[in-house]
This record gives sequence, structure tokens and C-alpha cells, in this order.
Amino acid sequence: MMNPASAHFNFQAKAREEMIHDGFQPDFPPQVMAEVNSAQAADVTAGNRRDLRALLWSSIDNDESRDFDQVEWAERLPNGNIRVLVGIADVDAVVKKGSAADRHAAANATSVYTGGPVFSMLPERLSTDLTSLGQDVDRAAVVMEFVAGKDGAVVSHDVYQAVLRNKARLAYNQVAQWLQNVAPAPLDDQVRVQNEASALLKEFRRQHGSLTLGGVESVPVIVNNEIKRFENMQSNPARDIIENFMVAANEAMARFLRDRNSLCLRRIVRTPKRWDRIQAIAAQLGTTLPKEPDSRALNEFLSQRKQADPEHFPDLSLSVLKSMGPGEYVVEHPGSEHEGHFGLAVDDYTHSTAPNRRYADLVMQRLLKASISQSPCPYSEAELSAIAAHCTERESAARHVERFMKKVAAAIMLQSQIGQIFDAIVTGVTPQGTYARLLTVPAEGRIVRGEKGLDIGNKVRVRLLSTDPNKGFIDLAAGDVTPAPV
Repeated sequence: MMNPASAHFNFQAKAREEMIHDGFQPDFPPQVMAEVNSAQAADVTAGNRRDLRALLWSSIDNDESRDFDQVEWAERLPNGNIRVLVGIADVDAVVKKGSAADRHAAANATSVYTGGPVFSMLPERLSTDLTSLGQDVDRAAVVMEFVAGKDGAVVSHDVYQAVLRNKARLAYNQVAQWLQNVAPAPLDDQVRVQNEASALLKEFRRQHGSLTLGGVESVPVIVNNEIKRFENMQSNPARDIIENFMVAANEAMARFLRDRNSLCLRRIVRTPKRWDRIQAIAAQLGTTLPKEPDSRALNEFLSQRKQADPEHFPDLSLSVLKSMGPGEYVVEHPGSEHEGHFGLAVDDYTHSTAPNRRYADLVMQRLLKASISQSPCPYSEAELSAIAAHCTERESAARHVERFMKKVAAAIMLQSQIGQIFDAIVTGVTPQGTYARLLTVPAEGRIVRGEKGLDIGNKVRVRLLSTDPNKGFIDLAAGDVTPAPV
């Protein structure tokens, strides 16, 4: 049941305050709104676009989504391979470089999701109307095309501009249910071919070291500014389709630009900063990992543990994830060496599938168009390096806002449980403090007593000492440490 304190706490105002505190501009200036109010959808007849409106495109997203960045279509080829097309909203066709909307988007660099208010990178008229790939409207798009072989390897790729029409707006749970039964014709064949291609892509990456991480993400549900509950975001085959297609589409974009000797913003995850801690966790569970970071060996260990102990696998996943460094954006210029994405086990990767929500993806559309038309690059390498650093920093700030607002929601819900004992897992050990996640309540707090000697992955019993929703504080006292997640 909702804590009565929720009714007296202005969650929306607190979220806006935290946005400003972390350097975001949560409100769109009048100049941006005037520009957006006079904007029009892109002329789909302009430019050299392929007309793909006849294909049975569909989108899969959350039930409440209105900003549709991507649509998908797939077909089985005579040789057994599967051809997949991922259409991405051509946001650059409406949001021009240097415009007021573009400058504001560049400053924030990302949309921020708090569980309550959503602080969109672009005004709603752009993200949910003029550029959104909504159902039954013709829209300009960028299409990433790839062919998955029977072993899941991508055997060819291409990227081009197109005009398309989304024929069916689908939701994750709806598609997941269809995959267990039968979808309405003619979507049934589409959904099942997409699911097969997704499974092939996922298995190929798994065999090459893509990490098997898992767990249940909990998000606060805020209705009329009141915290109703935390909702679990469970993985399912429909979410797998989108995840695996987006990974392959982003690979296709990165490879396309590399093949054309074009500048590119890369999305990389370096080798883990705390491989020694991952080794220690594995050793306590009877597995010896190589001395040097090895994604394939780590994934084999994770896969074995997921099968052996699925109940506690989310705890292990969290421990490993916390021991890895965050992703970052870097610039790749033609002929340069680059790092790949350690977690996905791919060498060529970027972000290009969410241009309504991430500024790096919008920049990538401009780099792509310049490459296709053989025009001068719209950014210098120095400008791209500054954009990459800024997007990385703003992404980190967005995670901080989102985590903080989860703590605010949890602090409100836990106020009636002060003094109770909880099982927890240590998620962070920093100079600023030691932090742990409660296992039965979606909340993370700081261990202010008994934290000495704890490290990431330790399971511990904690007592809830106090909460402060305004500061997002949940204070815990620790005891009864076990050596590792089991």
C-alpha cells in the first residue's frame, strides 16, 4: 500500500529541481517552442529516398509510448538466411543543425526518465508527432539493413534513406503473448521471422562473448504526483527482438561509415576497471577466470551460474555490472584503432537508433547523410570529440538523476518500515561511502554503520535506520556478511 507520506511530497517538483542541480535545462525556451510550433514533417518526396511503404513495417514498444524511433521488417531468403530492415526516424530532416531545437538538444544530450515526469530531449510535437514513426503515416527514415546467416553471423549490411509507413503499433507484452500462441494474420509470419532472426543474432553474440547479464529492473510508478508502486520490467522475447535488432543495426551503421572512411561517433565499453574483483567473485563460486579480461570466459561463467542458480543470478549480474566501467562515446577517424564494446563482444558499435532521445544518434544521422552524398563532414574532428565527451558526461548525469529519483520514491515507501531487517547486496564501494541494494524492496541505500571490510558482491543483513525523501537518503546498518553472491 502507498505510504501516506507520498501524498505530501511533490515528486514532479523534486525531479525538476534535481534536473537543474545536475546541469540540465528541463524547460524548452520560447525560441525553441516558436520554432517547433511552425515546423512541418519532412517532405518524404525530397532527396533520393527508397520507397518502402509497401512493406509490413511494425513497431514494438511500451504500451504508453508515443515517440516511435524505430520500426522493423524481416523476410526469409531462399538460402535460409534472414534479411532484416530496421527503420529509424529521420529526426535530422526536421531538426536542422544549428537550429534552436538542435542547440537545446545538444545541451541536454539525452532524455531523462524519472518514473514520473519525463524530460524529453526534444519537444513533444517533434518526438511524438513530426518525426515519430507512428501508425499509418508516411515518414522519412534511415534504414539499417542486414542479413543474418543461419549461424547468426551478419553476412552483409547496408544503410540508406527511405520513406516508410508503420502498419502496426505493437507492445512488448502483446508480442510476447503472440509468440506463445498465434498472432493475427498477416503479422504472425512477421513476428515469428523477427523472433527467429533475433534468437540467431543473440546466440551468435553469446558464443563470441556477449555477457549474459540479467535481473529485474524496477521503476517507480507515479500517478497524479503520487507514488503508487514499483513496477518490474521483465525481459521477454519481444524485448529481445528489439534489443538484438538494435545492436545489429548499430553495428551496421558503424561498419558502413568505417567502410566509407567517414568520421564516426563510436560507443565503447572498455575492459572492466575492476577485473580483479570479478575474478574474486568467480573464485568464491569455484571458477577461475583468466588473468586478463576475457569476455568469452566471463560469459561462460555467467551462463553456468544462471543455469545453476537462476534465483540468485540477478545478484551476481549486479555485482559484475558494478565492477565494469560505464560506456562512453569516442570519435573514430578513418584508419584509427578503436576499442569495441566489451559487454556486447562487438568491435564496431555506435548509437544511432534513438535520435529522438539521444543527441549522439542525431549527430550520427548527419554524418551518415554527408557520407552518402559525399558532402563535407558537418563537424570537424575536434567538434565531434567535444560532442562525444559532452554526451558521455550528460548520460552519466541522467543516470544520476534517474537513480536519485528512484531513491526518493523508495525513501518515501520505506518510511513506515524503519527499524526492520532486510537482506541486501553491496553494490558500490567508493570514497564517498558503501552502498547496498535491498533484495526484497527495490531500493538502494548507504551503509553508515558496519561498512568496514565490505566489497561489491558481498551479501549482508542490514537494518533500516532512517530515510530522507527530500535528499534521497536511505541509511542502513550492516551485519552478518557472507563472502559472495550465491
